[in-house]
Amino acid sequence: MSQSLVEDPTGAALGLARPVGASPDPVPGRRVGVRRMLRFLGLRPGLLLSVVVLALVVAASFRPRLFTSRDPLKGVPEQNFRGPSGTHWFGTDELGRDVFARVVHGAQLSLKATLIAVLVAFVVGGLLGVVAGFVGRWVDDVLMRFVDVLLSIPALFLSLALVTALGYGTVKVAVAVGIASVASFARVARAEVLRVRQAVFVEASRSCGARWYSVLGRHVLPNAAGPVIVLATLDFGTSILAVSALSFLGYGAPPPAPEWGTLISEGRNYLANAWWLTALPGLAIAATVLATNRVARALDGEWSRQR
Repeated sequence: MSQSLVEDPTGAALGLARPVGASPDPVPGRRVGVRRMLRFLGLRPGLLLSVVVLALVVAASFRPRLFTSRDPLKGVPEQNFRGPSGTHWFGTDELGRDVFARVVHGAQLSLKATLIAVLVAFVVGGLLGVVAGFVGRWVDDVLMRFVDVLLSIPALFLSLALVTALGYGTVKVAVAVGIASVASFARVARAEVLRVRQAVFVEASRSCGARWYSVLGRHVLPNAAGPVIVLATLDFGTSILAVSALSFLGYGAPPPAPEWGTLISEGRNYLANAWWLTALPGLAIAATVLATNRVARALDGEWSRQR
């Protein structure tokens, strides 16, 4: 019995063939994808450094004991105001506590608040934008006027007003920062839904009798989610700054919790003789925000052009 064969373009010169309907080997494609990713990162050392910084920050937020075994709340008064050295990488504070340990453990609190803030903005803002763009008519008008009101208020002022009403604490600060970012997510989500809703394949799906929820779930949402996800990556850095600013003003977790903004606030009273108390936590915030923005810029355009 003969078997139907089809020529394999990669092995035509060798006379090789594979059965009709045989699925291609997924391993070579995966290897090509990994190789392309490595080449993409190798040509961009700044992006590679940003990925490493973000990986270290995320690892510190989940497993701070990987980086230091010191207690961030326990100090040795005899070792107060020690400068950066091999023993204390970021020096010690006024109570003899290791500043590096406080920065590492503070990543857990600050990133927890940032993740909550981005999640609130992504879910609430994305839902408003999708409903406004997909339903349209008077629903779109009402929701967008509400979004315009939010956009008319500076984000930091709105966060201050909300956290004053909600109360102090890390989670409440995160919710306030997230609500202040809802408007930008709603605008982007609405614009993408309007763009996709007018596409030919969406009109063809509707003309075939597909239900509205099928069109929304199978066509509109998957094709409109990309820019919103990129905005979430960009908003991650902005939320770190906002959460740190509110913690600096005293709205975050109460001392001795080592939030990044609280560390800077505590160290500003000792700038004359202990600059590292403010400079090094601030450097950690700046490095995290810059790394996040660099990764977001790569996701926004560079990777799609490379592909």
